[in-house]
Order: sequence, then structure tokens, then C-alpha cells
Amino acid sequence: MFEYKFVRIPATFWGGKPKSDYRKIITEHAQQGWRLIQIFAPTGSSYLPAYFELIFERPKGDTV
Repeated sequence: MFEYKFVRIPATFWGGKPKSDYRKIITEHAQQGWRLIQIFAPTGSSYLPAYFELIFERPKGDTV
């Protein structure tokens, strides 16, 4: 059994780039036992990402 965590990072209005350092977020979560399984980036009306959703998983009950 796994548990999942979703972290949303807003995108910049011009350029559609993440407003936060996703590498730092991934590293911090990895230290807590989370494994990145996907980055989801749906487009807005301008074909640029509206936001970035980082999806993590870890075995249920596995806390560090």
C-alpha cells in the first residue's frame, strides 16, 4: 500500500516557468522518504503551463 502527496507549484504568467525551485522541493521530499513519480503541467489558455504538480509516493507508514 502506498500513500501519495501532491505539491503544486505556480507558474509565472510570462514564460510559464515554475515560481519555486522544483529541484529543492524534490530533494527535500526524497529526504523524507518520498519518491517523485510524475510532474504534471496542464496548459492554460495560452498553451503555457498554468502550474506544475509534483506527485510523490512512498510506502504507507514509512516516515523519516
